[in-house]
Amino acid sequence: MKKLIIFISVTLIFVANINAQKELDSLNFKNTQDINFFKTIKNRTLVKKYTTESGNIIKIGDTIVLGAPTSMEMSTKTLSGSYGRTARGGVSKSRSTTKKTYEFIKMGRPAGFGSIMSSLNGDDAAMASNSLKNSIAVVTEIKAYHRGSKKKPLYLVMVLGEVNGRAFGINKYLSVMDTELALESGEVLLKNRKKTRAEAIQELKEAKELLEIDIMTKEEFELLKKELGPIIRAKKS
Repeated sequence: MKKLIIFISVTLIFVANINAQKELDSLNFKNTQDINFFKTIKNRTLVKKYTTESGNIIKIGDTIVLGAPTSMEMSTKTLSGSYGRTARGGVSKSRSTTKKTYEFIKMGRPAGFGSIMSSLNGDDAAMASNSLKNSIAVVTEIKAYHRGSKKKPLYLVMVLGEVNGRAFGINKYLSVMDTELALESGEVLLKNRKKTRAEAIQELKEAKELLEIDIMTKEEFELLKKELGPIIRAKKS
């Protein structure tokens, strides 16, 4: 009964937040760190377009690719009882297994029914597994949340759906719980994204090596240098 009351209370708060939420046509990373801006934003504010720290743009309806998971999950199963035809009381055997999971991508919606029930049962959120690596998904929702109180910066949560409308296993949606960290770790890959400064430097270094061993012409190197130069010279914000 107590759990039911808690569940109803959580649901009412959830509905109240939905009714109170605002909507932004666009948001950028600098906004999320600017206290004069983010203190005016409510949790769960919908965002139609987000510009990342590296200058890439994510919009509702865009397609993304799931990169490689960056976490490991360990589980231990203990078996006890009888083995073979003879009962051996007190005998037990444990087996531990590990599997790759995503650090920032969970199964289901951020505060969906499954997440609420798992929380009530004291269970951790079910994170997406390695089986979803290289999956293509569509951004169906982007919302801004505070990292605690309204005096704390914002972070972006994305809800992903299957491009063809099917479910990811038993879940219709996935949730990217921190967009910037998911991008930085490579768990989420954007199509046609801009190269980072580090990537541009590395590409130019490799091109220089190819030039020195006559695999690349000087003209090709100069064209690449002209293309990557602005990225390399840009100051980090």
